[in-house]
Amino acid sequence: MKRVCLILLGLCLGTWARAESLIIHDIAALKAAVAGLKAGTVMKIAPGDYPGGWHIIGVENLTIEALDPQSPPHFKGAGNGWQFSKCAGLTLRNVHISGQSGNGLNLDDGGDLANPVKGITLEHVHISDIGPEGNHDGIKCSGLENLTILDCTLTGWGGQGIDFVGCHKSLITGCQFVGKVGFSASAGVQLKGGTSEIVVEKCRFTNAGQRPLNIGGSTGLAYFRPQGAKHEAHSIVVRENIMEGSPCAAAFVGVDGCEFSGNTILFPEKWLFRILQETQEPGFVPCRNVWVKNNRFVFRRVQVQVDVNIGSGVAAETFRFENNHWFAEDRPSASKPKLPVAEVAGVHGTDPR
Repeated sequence: MKRVCLILLGLCLGTWARAESLIIHDIAALKAAVAGLKAGTVMKIAPGDYPGGWHIIGVENLTIEALDPQSPPHFKGAGNGWQFSKCAGLTLRNVHISGQSGNGLNLDDGGDLANPVKGITLEHVHISDIGPEGNHDGIKCSGLENLTILDCTLTGWGGQGIDFVGCHKSLITGCQFVGKVGFSASAGVQLKGGTSEIVVEKCRFTNAGQRPLNIGGSTGLAYFRPQGAKHEAHSIVVRENIMEGSPCAAAFVGVDGCEFSGNTILFPEKWLFRILQETQEPGFVPCRNVWVKNNRFVFRRVQVQVDVNIGSGVAAETFRFENNHWFAEDRPSASKPKLPVAEVAGVHGTDPR
């Protein structure tokens, strides 16, 4: 028994010894550190401005964070601010990334579609001024599993604030999405390409693009993870968020199974929801099985004249509406929406705020 304990202690000490803790004070030190990164390295970066354009491949259990969380390092410009390919167990914490022409942050599986990258955590990351026009994302995620995005802030982007392509079993919580004039901003959060088992909760979306939440989307077949999936998104939960402004609160686009609950929707500019089918490939399921319950809607009839925009090729009859509270601020008597199916226990005409 003693010999076994000594062996285990030696293994633990060996792992600890191989891990490095680096303190970075300038660009030269950052370049040297990135060139020689080992698994398990903890890199603490001092306050200051640094260039973007960093790409790390295949380094596991890496931590990159601010030396002083109250004064994060700021990575400016380049195509991507940071790109991490096949970096399982990554933690990125307390950094600011801005001014990229591509994506602010890119996390991916290196094109290995059958082997998702697991266990990434983003915390207190601020990403701003990406694009400004076209499909340029704040955070681009492809082929990830067990990802947590916590208390991050995105302000101004061209494509999506956060874009999931073929990601699974992940959480976006406590984040802020703020659109800016001059940035095209297609969506705040987009979940597509076979994405499944995602929770988006306790976030705030303020004028966060054409579709603050694009639950589903349109993806080329070669990019689906897993290959052969017949839905853009599946088993999605969107709960306890606030969406203010934008043409609609959310678009359900080729999703098969979503719970949209406990959210507060304030003053959408054209529709309450959109129900669409953009991927038309043979065998794909129609947009279906969405449960909208326990939400609060405050809108103005001068803006919202069609409550739900329903496209062709969807199964809107499979949607369920239950116990939502609807209030047309400028015409309370016209608060009851026209929905694709009858609602159970809806409340209309009084302010839910």
